[in-house]
Parts: sequence; C-alpha cells; structure tokens
Amino acid sequence: MDIATLRKSHPDHWKKATAIRSLTLDAVAAANSGHSGMPMGMADVATVLFENHLKFDASAPRWADRDRFILSAGHGSMLIYSLLHLTGYEDVTLQQIKDFRQWGAITAGHPEYGHVSGVETTTGPLGQGIANAVGFAMAEEIQRARFGKKIVDHYTYVIAGDGCLMEGISHEAIGLAGRHQLSKLIVFWDNNDITIDGKVSLSDRTNQVMRFKAAGWHVQEIDGHDPEQIDAAIAKAKSTNKPSMIACKTHIALGHAAQDTSKGHGALTDAEQLKAAKEAYGAPIGDFQVEDDVKAAWESIGSKGAEARAEWEARFASISERKQAEFNRAYALDVPKKLGGVVRALKRQVAESQPAVATRKSSEMALEVINPVMPETVGGSADLTGSNNTKTGDLGVFDTDNRKGRYIYWGIREHGMAAAMNGMTLHGGMRPYGGTFFCFTDYARPAMRLASLMKIPTVFVMTHDSIGVGEDGPTHQPVEHLAICRATPNSYTFRPADTVETAEAWELALSAKETPSTLVLTRQNLPTVRTEYKQKNLTAQGAYVLADAEAGKRQVILIATGSEVSLAMEARSALEAQGIGTRVVSMPCMELFAEQDEAYRRKVLPAGPVRVGVEAAVRDGGWDRWLLGERGREAKAAFVGMDSFGASAPAGVLFEKFGITADNVVAKAKDLLG
Repeated sequence: MDIATLRKSHPDHWKKATAIRSLTLDAVAAANSGHSGMPMGMADVATVLFENHLKFDASAPRWADRDRFILSAGHGSMLIYSLLHLTGYEDVTLQQIKDFRQWGAITAGHPEYGHVSGVETTTGPLGQGIANAVGFAMAEEIQRARFGKKIVDHYTYVIAGDGCLMEGISHEAIGLAGRHQLSKLIVFWDNNDITIDGKVSLSDRTNQVMRFKAAGWHVQEIDGHDPEQIDAAIAKAKSTNKPSMIACKTHIALGHAAQDTSKGHGALTDAEQLKAAKEAYGAPIGDFQVEDDVKAAWESIGSKGAEARAEWEARFASISERKQAEFNRAYALDVPKKLGGVVRALKRQVAESQPAVATRKSSEMALEVINPVMPETVGGSADLTGSNNTKTGDLGVFDTDNRKGRYIYWGIREHGMAAAMNGMTLHGGMRPYGGTFFCFTDYARPAMRLASLMKIPTVFVMTHDSIGVGEDGPTHQPVEHLAICRATPNSYTFRPADTVETAEAWELALSAKETPSTLVLTRQNLPTVRTEYKQKNLTAQGAYVLADAEAGKRQVILIATGSEVSLAMEARSALEAQGIGTRVVSMPCMELFAEQDEAYRRKVLPAGPVRVGVEAAVRDGGWDRWLLGERGREAKAAFVGMDSFGASAPAGVLFEKFGITADNVVAKAKDLLG
C-alpha cells in the first residue's frame, strides 16, 4: 500500500504512525547515529498493536497483568521510545527523545531494561528478544495455571527482523515455542528483505513462513502497512492454540530516499532528505514536532488501559490474602521466611552425616528442600537432567497438559534456555534456574552476559566443572571458563567445596535481586569439609578461614575453591606434620569476598605468610588479586592449577599428570619458604 493511498484511506492511523516516523528521523539526526529504517517501516504495525490490542496502562508500567511488548530488533529503539513518549510514559519525556544516545539519557542506543519503565528487556544482540519472549510466555502460562485466569491472562508481543531470524538462537526459541504451544506469544516479522550488507538474499534463502509452520506455529502473511490487514491478523493470531508469527511485508525507511536500501537500515541524517520524507508524510517540518491532536490521540491510547487495570486490581483484591501475599512476595523477589530454616537444617544434617558426594548432587540435595518452600522456582536442563541433578520430585514437568509443571526439558538449546530463563525472570514472579555442563557456558554466554547487564537474578547451574570430568576429554573440560565468568561485571560465580557450601550458595543465589549467579559444580565426589555446623552463611562472606595453623606460627596460607579445598586440607595436614603452621581459606565466591570490608579481608588474608592458590583452572580467573594484592607479594606467592587444556583419561590420573596434587601444593609452599 503506497503512502498516498494510506493517507487517504486511513488518515487518523496515518497521522499517528507518522508521529513515530518523524520522531525517529529527528532523534537519529540529532544524535548523528542510530537506526532509522526499522521504526519507519514498522510504525504501522506498532500503531495498530498499541491502539487496538496491547493491554497496558502508561501510568502503571509494572502492572503485573499487562501485555508484554518486546522489541527484539533492538537497533530500532526509536520505535519503542517514540511509542512510550507518545502514549504518556512519565519518564520518556520529549527531552529524552531529543537526548537519544547521549550521556545521562535513558534513551540508549539499544533499549535497556531498568533504564526505561516500558522496556521489558534489553535487546540489541539480535535474537535475544524473541528467545526472551519464550520465557515470558512460559511464565504467563505457569502463573495462569497457578493463580487463575482472572489474575494472570496476557499476551507477549514481539517485533523481530531478518537479523533476529538469522541468528541461531531464534531456531532454538522457535522450536521451544512450537513444542509447548505457547499460544499467548505473537511475533511480528519485519519482512523488509534488507540487511546492512544489502539484500537478505546475499546470505540467506530460508523460507521463514515454512520454517515457522514446520515448528508448529500459526503463520499469516500480510501487508505490513495496511492497518486493516494488521488488525485482522492480530485478532486471528489471538484465536489460535499455537504461537503465532505474522509475516509483515514492509518497506524499510518508508517514504525516505533510502527506502528499500541497505542505507535505510542505519542513520538517515541528510537534512534535505529528512525534510522531503516529512513532506511526503504530510507531517510538521519542524524538529520534534507532533501535532497536538495526534499527541492527544496517542495519550488516549496510553490511558485507556487504566479501566482494565482497575478491574484487575478489584479481582486481585477478591482472592485470598494468602494468595495475594504469595503473588506479591514473588514479584518483589523476596524469599519466603522458611528458606533460611530449611537450608540451616540441611547444613546441620550434612555436618553430622558428612557425605562424600559430587557438588552437583549436593545441589540436588539443596533443591529438594528449597523447591517445596519456593513455588516460584522453575528448574530445567539442556538435555542433561540426570547429569546436572536439577530436577526434584515435587516440581512436575511443564508441558501442554500440565501448565503447573515447574521443570522444563529445554533440549539441546543452551543459548535458548539461558535467554528464556532471563525472560522468565524479567516477566516477574519467577525464579528460574537451568543446567548444562560448565564448558557449554560458551553456548549460553550472550544471555548470561545480558543477565548481568540487566541486573536480574537468573541462576545458571553449571556442572562438570574441571578436568575432573575425566575421560570425556578437553572438549568437555572447562579450564578458562571460571576466568570468563569472574571477569563479567555484576555476577556471582560460586564454586562450592561441599554440600554445606552448595546449600549456602543456593540460598544466596535465590536471595539476590539484582545479580545473576553461576553455580559451578563437580562431577566427581568430594568429602565434606565443613564438618562443624555453623548457623551463619559463611559463603556469604565470599571466603573464610576453614582451618587455621596449629603447628606454631602461621607460615602458609592455602587458598582454594571447589574440589581443591579438600586437596588443600590434605596439603595442610602434611605441612602441619612438618611443623609448618598452615591456614586453609575456602573461597567459594571471589566477588562476594571482594565486597567485604578491608578489616575482614585482612583478617582472612593477613600479611606475612606465603600464599598458594589452588584451583583446577587457569590462574587468570581473578587469582592475582588474592595472591599478589591484599598484602601479598609475588615473591611469596604461587599457584597450582591449569595452564593448558585438559586431556582424556580418568580424573585421578589427570589431577596427578597436571600436578594438581597435595604433594605439589606442599612442594610449592616449601619452595616459597626457602
């Protein structure tokens, strides 16, 4: 449908959509950077969606039962900023639009969760949004089954582009949504046939319509500029029992000289071309101008959901106080009062029985007492349930015939799993965790990074954490992954030494509100090293003195994590037997130890003794701060760990061949003592 016909046939719609296009052109021109074309091409779809279908109230951005709108094609951020400003979101002022992409503005180059009240997730890395949306839709299904349709009943809408659908994560997301018949998920594909390099055909010939159909989606093809077709397609999508994809044939940079070209993808800043586009639209020529009647029409759209919200609040008030409290607690990310008690009881039991189990099993033991008291947890695994030990008997399996199920079989989809879990967390009221092998953080990494960036407490359960994997060999033996995780800002990496530390790590991970956690767990059995019950969560301090020098003056401090803590204890016994006073420091979470005050860190790591770090990983994983800094000295520090990839052999052989033994730790300490 050409512009002249659109203007004539749908004048009111056209004016509202034009406001999005004009603000986009002006903001990108003012910033001299950005992406103009997608918002200009999808303005018609967005206008129909917001005006006729999206359930929201601009004055209450966090209303729990709002529809969620996700801009997976996050480079087109001016689309969502324009929509939020026009509909009356308080924080997205005209000045924020003018300050697009500038220091201190909330209108960042790509939409960032937590900066703007109407942005549901951080997008920009293509494909993340559509995968997040699967988690949003799953969360809605689970909560609707638990609390009832009167309390939870909303849609998740996504705008995705060609780039999103080329990314591999989209295949994982599409397959999951189709398998689970997530009928409240509706994706608009911005089918404009343009990428940065040129036509899509330069690099892809996938029939996206057939692809979605093959995965079990309901699919429609429409003119993405015809408001009547758009409206009818959305209505039809809402009536199906499948996830829906609406293929919207659009013109990138509609009405601009760069329309239908790769140049239209990026920043359109030429003043004369901008003016010509506005003239073609029939829009005000001045910068950042929106006609009063158009702005009022948009604000009316933004406020019409207030009635639906008030009705929802009345329904919510009618349910039991207990259900209200549970709902509100979960959405506030508050832990239940029982959590601390069940963790302490497990710790006491373990201190008495002192089991020798792998920390992946320790994790399962912790979850067996945690999941029953935290109904908001949702577990899962990327086809490694029996290896990750993430499933407990009380959860039930999430499926088309059991929406109350709290365990998800993600399949071999590490990236999709991690991104969908982020979506669950972002939806609200959920505490998702999911497992795979630690080396496969490489597949999940982009979503793990975004969890840190967004300050959301998703929990990643990573088992088989070192050369202790054994015969599977170096492809499955992580050596650099601890360093990668610890280098990520705003993240907790827990590598617990036994069941007690694992239970404490779970308590911390599930209590966090703004920080994701990675639990790094062993395949091989480990002895219990915390044999004396302490009510206090020592893991919360990041590091602590597990055993102190007894054979006279303290001369050595051994610092270890995870499976190497018991090895350090063995080395301590040998050193103490030789009259060398030795302290063992267990350091399950370097990030938390770094947060402790100077006095506590000095107490744990005083000046004087030689220091030996012990970890079956590369030294780059944050070790130099604790060995050389914090009153340490290079001449009095050593590290026992890995400096290469592993090998295929039984675990015991590997630890010996790579020198990660108590004897080697003793030798390193004695060498430093001279």
